[in-house]
Amino acid sequence: MSSKPFRRILIGMIVFLAICISAVAGYVGYGWDVSDALYMVVITIFGVGYGEVKPIETPELRLLTIAVIVFGYGAAVYTVGGFIQLLIDGELQEILRSRKMSQGIAGLKGHTIVCGFGRMGSIVAEELLRSEHPFLVIDQDESRVDEAHQAGMLAMVGNASDEDTLNEAGIDRAKTLATLLPDDAANAFICVTARDLNRSVEIISRGESRSAEKKLRRCGADHVIMAASVGAKRAFQLITRPTAASLLQTDGASGDINGELSAVGLQMEELKITAGSPMIGHTLSEIEIRGNRGFLIVALRKSDGNVEMNPSGQCSLSDGDVVIVVGHRDDIAALCRVHTLKRQAMTYRGAKH
Repeated sequence: MSSKPFRRILIGMIVFLAICISAVAGYVGYGWDVSDALYMVVITIFGVGYGEVKPIETPELRLLTIAVIVFGYGAAVYTVGGFIQLLIDGELQEILRSRKMSQGIAGLKGHTIVCGFGRMGSIVAEELLRSEHPFLVIDQDESRVDEAHQAGMLAMVGNASDEDTLNEAGIDRAKTLATLLPDDAANAFICVTARDLNRSVEIISRGESRSAEKKLRRCGADHVIMAASVGAKRAFQLITRPTAASLLQTDGASGDINGELSAVGLQMEELKITAGSPMIGHTLSEIEIRGNRGFLIVALRKSDGNVEMNPSGQCSLSDGDVVIVVGHRDDIAALCRVHTLKRQAMTYRGAKH
């Protein structure tokens, strides 16, 4: 909210107080008691009309009284106007924001409803915003909803397990609902309510415990994301395959690509060129020629730390280089046999010739 009304109120109060003090001092200067002078100033400015405390007979007293009426009343009106502006601005902003949100929700179709704008929900919302995918955030915390609004997101305050809230969010037109609260019970209630209102919506739920996964699926969730499990897999990947993991990292986001590759019979391996390897001084094309082409060299990490994506076959290999390949398990095993590669458990697939 703008600080202009606050500044207007502060200036008005200072001016009004200065006029009152000056007026009291003026009446006292003409021989009035302080109490009489203060009473005269009050009834004059606010127009009470109780009558004059003492006769205003001289031109000087009349001029002083006129000045008190004009300037005192003007300062009071100016200050009260600041309070009114403060109230009107706040109400207008709230009305306009509510109208804009209602119009935005009414125009949504095939959108995603994100329930919860916490740590996980905010990340998902940011990615959806970046990809320009239509979505709506629901959270019970007004401060979080304000934060989403400031980020340019469509958001509303409400309980996502309530039918009225989901109906207002357009659950009947939504394509996906993601409930990302850190409470399994709350996520289960949301899944049940959403599934009852829209049988075809795809529901993605966050799960905190392994025992909750089956329950969430029975409540209507199509997919259950175990936040702790995803983080643990990411940590394991960084420990055992940091080079490959770095290749999967884009704009701070990464995925468990090895899990996806394994689903189709592929895997990512790292072949390290160690000291004494006969491949030192040779090129990547020699690895490709001697292999059965059942794999793909996707990157080369040089010993100085630089990573070359989709490297040329003419790249020369040196001690400490790491070749990252993707292929079928059997083909990579054959490649290791051709190059006499030694596999090391829980580490990189070491290359030793």
